[in-house]
Amino acid sequence: MAHFAKVNTDNLVTNVIVAEQNFIDKYDDGEPGRWVKTSYNIRGGIYYDPETMEPVEDQSVIDDDEGRKRKNYAGIGDTYDEEREVFLPPKPFLSWILNETTWDWEAPTPVPDDGKNYEWNEENQKWVEVSLE
Repeated sequence: MAHFAKVNTDNLVTNVIVAEQNFIDKYDDGEPGRWVKTSYNIRGGIYYDPETMEPVEDQSVIDDDEGRKRKNYAGIGDTYDEEREVFLPPKPFLSWILNETTWDWEAPTPVPDDGKNYEWNEENQKWVEVSLE
């Protein structure tokens, strides 16, 4: 069994299912788009052991699987970038930039590393301390 993401004509993921390849080859859900293989154990271009959820030592296992090459497990609302063959989560803010190593969006400035809690303020383009109380 494998995971497949339904990618619509705008390259948005609308569904994710577990199925055999021969099922996907014949399956028509009546919606426009195509099914693209994804891997449940890939995040940020790193493959994780399904039992321990730790990165596997030999990352060459990515090369042997079409779904693992897609850098991130597909989620509903993600975008499939055909050119890069990668699933990308929604961009949280206009100012954020795609990190092509982790395949995730990053703020223009790093979050402070002082143990406090912060949230991004897009209008001011900076991290703002927040209280959890």
